[in-house]
Amino acid sequence: MTVAIDRATGKRRGDRAPRPGLGQRIRNGYQKYWYAYAMIAPVVVVLAVLVGYPLVRGFYLTLTDANSLNSARTIGVNHIAATYKFVGLSNYKEILFGPLSYDRFWSHFLWTVVWTAACVTLHYTIGLGLAMMLNQKLRGRTLYRVLLVLPWAVPTFVTVFSWRIMLADSGALNQVLHALHLPQPQWLEDTFWQRFAAIMVNTWCGVPFMMLSLLGGLQSIDSSLYEAAKMDGANAWQRFRHVTLPGLRAVSSTVVLLGVIWTFNQFAIIFLLFGPTSAPDAQILVTWSYYLGFGQQPRDFAQSAAYGVLLLSIVTVFTSFYFRWLKRNDQLAV
Repeated sequence: MTVAIDRATGKRRGDRAPRPGLGQRIRNGYQKYWYAYAMIAPVVVVLAVLVGYPLVRGFYLTLTDANSLNSARTIGVNHIAATYKFVGLSNYKEILFGPLSYDRFWSHFLWTVVWTAACVTLHYTIGLGLAMMLNQKLRGRTLYRVLLVLPWAVPTFVTVFSWRIMLADSGALNQVLHALHLPQPQWLEDTFWQRFAAIMVNTWCGVPFMMLSLLGGLQSIDSSLYEAAKMDGANAWQRFRHVTLPGLRAVSSTVVLLGVIWTFNQFAIIFLLFGPTSAPDAQILVTWSYYLGFGQQPRDFAQSAAYGVLLLSIVTVFTSFYFRWLKRNDQLAV
């Protein structure tokens, strides 16, 4: 075997040049892409200020015993320095395994899981049904679309306050039930009906987004697939199972993930419907975290921040497993 050697450099032909160091690669990248870095710099700065710093600061507070009594504050012209101490992971230990862990965390966590699963299931099933209806050739289809999108277009606080008025003891819903000689639940007082009302209102607010997303997915499915399925003798259910659902796989995986994240962290509907203190058993984790940090005295900043970190961890773990599950299903489908 003959190896050609460059006499000037002493290197064999075909040898790769040595890889530059990290510093040199950074300088090369900056010289080549400096314009792109300059364009994204404002976004990076804004995210660092609005997201990065609060996240780091919040995580630090979870390692302390900070509350409204020992935090730095200004009263008049007097500034009182912070006196809270570093306590390590004791906040997480108390939340997850303390004597009040079930009442303060696990009960709210279980209800949050039920709330999320119920709402996302209703969002998807009702949204898919409405999307399939609007995908047909109907008279007045544009008007139906506008009417069905209204709950999503109206500001959330307007929608929730309207529902709160209707769900009052003498509200429109109970008056209709009274006229029909049916029981009139205490929608805003009884724990079971509070939870039922919360799911109902969130479903009303969330279905339009799911409907529009799935409608776009339905319109992207090639109509020739349905024609071929009909020619093969497939009935409506078989066409739905073997054509519609596979065609919606990409859209469905995205909107379900978004729905889970948004519903799991849905603050506005629970807070506006019940307030921070009137329905303790209907509070999900994010509203309970707000109550600990701002709805009681003394305000427990450390525990509230710890709840926030746990929420972020739960969503991150769920998202990672969800993507792995989707990837595995895609490989099995291939």
